[in-house]
Amino acid sequence: MSARARIVGWMLLLVGLALAVAVVATWLVLLVRLTDQVNAELANEAAELRNYAASARDPDTGGRPDDVAQLFDSFMAINVPDRDEVFLAVIDGEIHRQSPPENDGLGVDAALLRAVAGRETPFRGELDSPAGQVRYAVVPVRVEGDERAGAWVVAILHERQQREVDEVIRVLGITAFGALLLATVAGWLVAGRVLAPIRMVRRTADQIGDSADLSRRLDVTGDDDVAELARTFNRMLDRLEAAFAAQRQFADDAGHELRTPITVVRGHLELMGDDPAERAQTVALVTEELDRMSRIVADLLVLARAGHPDFLNLGDVELADLTVSVAAKARALGDRTWRVAEIAEGHIRADEQRLTQALMQFASNAVAHTGPGDRIEFGSALMDGKAVLWVRDSGPGVPEADRERIFERFVRAGEHRHEGTGLGLAIVRSIARAHGGDTHVEAPPDGGACFVLALPGPDADGGGRPPAPEETP
Repeated sequence: MSARARIVGWMLLLVGLALAVAVVATWLVLLVRLTDQVNAELANEAAELRNYAASARDPDTGGRPDDVAQLFDSFMAINVPDRDEVFLAVIDGEIHRQSPPENDGLGVDAALLRAVAGRETPFRGELDSPAGQVRYAVVPVRVEGDERAGAWVVAILHERQQREVDEVIRVLGITAFGALLLATVAGWLVAGRVLAPIRMVRRTADQIGDSADLSRRLDVTGDDDVAELARTFNRMLDRLEAAFAAQRQFADDAGHELRTPITVVRGHLELMGDDPAERAQTVALVTEELDRMSRIVADLLVLARAGHPDFLNLGDVELADLTVSVAAKARALGDRTWRVAEIAEGHIRADEQRLTQALMQFASNAVAHTGPGDRIEFGSALMDGKAVLWVRDSGPGVPEADRERIFERFVRAGEHRHEGTGLGLAIVRSIARAHGGDTHVEAPPDGGACFVLALPGPDADGGGRPPAPEETP
């Protein structure tokens, strides 16, 4: 059974149960109120007879009536029974008068009349008649000067009124059933609309499983939980696509870059003779190629991990300390004129080790493209809400056509293109983008190259470029 059917089924069960409870409760309440209303009506009619008897006068003598039949006749002449109500005047166990007269099928049998005639106190009771269940009240009546025993009987056709209540409940039940059908249709449509993104997720997952195409995405509308699920699914597909792309890139790069050193190692090993000098030369060459392969694999693994959530170990990084410490470490790379041009005062949220790795790669490139005594300087600044770190050298610079290409994998520019793995600057860009920033290279006015690492940071006023050397204090 689908989720849509289960949702609608549970909804119908709950709504149906609620409606059933409401209908039954309404029926019980109406029955209780009807019983209370009947009892109140019986008490009211008895009270009206007592009040009339207390104030009645004989029209001939002006005194109190001395004939029970006359009392009943005068009272019933002015007191008309309501619908489903019958008045009986009983004298000495015989019906003297009935109002209305056509309701003679109440089933007033001899036993009831004897009970009425023999009672001296008011009482209530029930009886089954051809018209249904009847509730009645009896008020004994005695008139001074008349020896006959009278009884005033008020009968209400309770079952007929109860049938009206049952009819109301029947109509209410039909209405509730119609409402349940409408709720079924509406629930089915609403559940289908709400679950549409989930069905899209399932279909997309099936299509991806069949075709291995991770470029598919869901069209998301709304801002409810189901829409958020679809957005989460799209973000998961983004990560999967990036992971698969990195995996394919790693496999392609590894296959491309490792094929040459493997071929070289294999060729020299196959041609290696018995001469000790030749063997030593071959071993040295093979060792060098294996070291290069090891560096390539290590760099490829760093690039492969760049998209992983655990690639960065974020913490509070003080820019001034980072700039000074990297400049101190870089002095061991070569005999150059090392300087710190500018230091930013502030903190950013970043991975200090990764930033150190990136800046050291910039410094290594600067050393490779400069000579002894050339100037290499470090700097950091807060500019336009960004934290900018840079390494500037006085070397030949980077041609404009290569300024973007050199950050791609296995791209080498300049006269040192035969050195290194061609992955260093690609790793720097991966580190920058993992922090939400980017990197680029600029050409200072006095020559050389300036490699810039721009990261999200606190807001600050300033220019958008590192200062020129002559501007440095």
